[in-house]
Amino acid sequence: MKILVCDDDRAIVDAIEIYLSQEGYDILKAYDGLEAVQLLQEQEVHLVLMDVMMPKMDGIRATRKIRETSSVPIIFLSAKSEDVDKILGLNIGADDYITKPFNPLELTARVKSLLRRYTQLGAIAETKTTVFRVGGLVIDDERKEVTVDGEVVKLTPIEYRILLLLVQNPGRVFSIAQIYERIWNEEALGGDNTVAVHIRHIREKIEINPKDPRYLKVVWGVGYKIEKE
Repeated sequence: MKILVCDDDRAIVDAIEIYLSQEGYDILKAYDGLEAVQLLQEQEVHLVLMDVMMPKMDGIRATRKIRETSSVPIIFLSAKSEDVDKILGLNIGADDYITKPFNPLELTARVKSLLRRYTQLGAIAETKTTVFRVGGLVIDDERKEVTVDGEVVKLTPIEYRILLLLVQNPGRVFSIAQIYERIWNEEALGGDNTVAVHIRHIREKIEINPKDPRYLKVVWGVGYKIEKE
């Protein structure tokens, strides 16, 4: 699999290349967001490690540009650890976030986990039914396509899996911990904010009025559900 590493610090890019090459991944290197966007247009990439602060085009702008045409998994790299940066990163389409300096073992584990989820998107739905409908919301799991009233909606891999989980179980309320554990395949320790950000982003894409949602409902103090219709 090919991983694109984008950071203006060449020493960091070289170090990541060493870590991930040892795991059998092919590494593509970019040193600003513009170069990363161009590489993605030219080559098949399975995951992106994207620095936030870079010249020419920063990681935020580059991710927005990438999300216009691609749902490739993106992990942000940043020296900042404030919650506002994590929320911003997740809101514009990043799937995960790791702060620098990072532990090489943790970085490798995050990469493996995200690639595993990305390549097994359909694994959570072991059912003969591949098309799920709730009103005008339709998920074709075989094609990995989401439409609302006939219009295609572009979701990131994580957003897709969350929505698929809820649509497969209309009317059932899932707690934040249940969603996190099913989607991230790990114990929900402090994952509340991560889930909430993804839910908000999904609403912005599938709801006419995200503040008064038709499909994705919150059950206060309990969790989230897709309303039966």
